[in-house]
Amino acid sequence: MSMIAVFIGRLFIAVIFVVSGINKLIHVADTNAMISAAGLPGGLAIPTGLFELIAGVCIALGIATRLVSILLAGFVLLTILFFHREFTDPMQAMAAMKNLAIAGGLLCLFGYGHTRWSYDALRQRRRDELARHNAEARLTEAELRAARAEGRAEAVGAPVVVEKRPFWRR
Repeated sequence: MSMIAVFIGRLFIAVIFVVSGINKLIHVADTNAMISAAGLPGGLAIPTGLFELIAGVCIALGIATRLVSILLAGFVLLTILFFHREFTDPMQAMAAMKNLAIAGGLLCLFGYGHTRWSYDALRQRRRDELARHNAEARLTEAELRAARAEGRAEAVGAPVVVEKRPFWRR
């Protein structure tokens, strides 16, 4: 049940950034004006919109979830410093608290980044399968070499000596 909650939470957080990124890309002039009013360089609307859109899609699909979630948490905390620093204004204080909550959710997502129903989890399962297959292939090859050596020893008439080694030295 908790994995379902993490999955749904991941989607909810992703929607915030996908919608925000799309809005920034649709309203580039307004976004540039807002960014300039905060004292930042004016041409950041398109890069910011693209970052939010791509990061939101990555979060939704579970692609590089841990990396993207930590980057977005930093981004959201920076927006508090640049855009919501007037804590005496109730609207600014509420926006800052909302961003703080979003950053907290992103940090939780960072902690549970490789959950089910994500590309990251699918890649990890595939890596584990390949590692297990390679280990089985190495074991089979070692058994074949041992059988061949035993066969050669019996053909020559030499006594067969089986060395008992601990499993970690094989």
